Amino acid sequence: MQNIINARIKEHMELIQIVAQSEITAQVEEIATIVKEALAKGKKVLFCGNGGSAADSQHLAAEFVGRFQVERKGLPAIALTVDTSILTAVANDYGYDQVFARQVEALANEGDVLIGLSTSGNSPNVLNAIAIAKDKGMKTVGFTAQGGGKMATECDVCVAVPCKVTARAQEVHILLGHILCELVDGE
Repeated sequence: MQNIINARIKEHMELIQIVAQSEITAQVEEIATIVKEALAKGKKVLFCGNGGSAADSQHLAAEFVGRFQVERKGLPAIALTVDTSILTAVANDYGYDQVFARQVEALANEGDVLIGLSTSGNSPNVLNAIAIAKDKGMKTVGFTAQGGGKMATECDVCVAVPCKVTARAQEVHILLGHILCELVDGE
């Protein structure tokens, strides 16, 4: 067991070093600027993703609405992954590919920001939400894994973590999400 534990920690640390020396750091700064500008104009941030990325969406939205590390007023953020009645009704009536797009259509406005998380970068429900967001004049951000999938060309900014292993990419997503929260809270 120790071999597995040590190997996973080593993989994580090596990936973090690669990310720290890549263009991803500049992308996170760009995303922070996009989010801060939107919030300053009274806009909101919407998050979506599937599976572990759904949990990360909820986690990051909570950091905005509650607080991250400093006391401040709550920031307007919504995880589109949490309302089971909406998710199941839309999936039943329109198909699972529309569960986030319908919410963006109903809840978002021009100038809002959509952050989609999908390690493949090819989740149809996230891509459909991005398409609606772009039609509405929103900024779109993606967090993906190696290559970025279709999201790499569909998002205004797409952070493609250079790793094929979903777990390692998601670990980096939450680290970068926390850094984003700190940058948004900062000056």
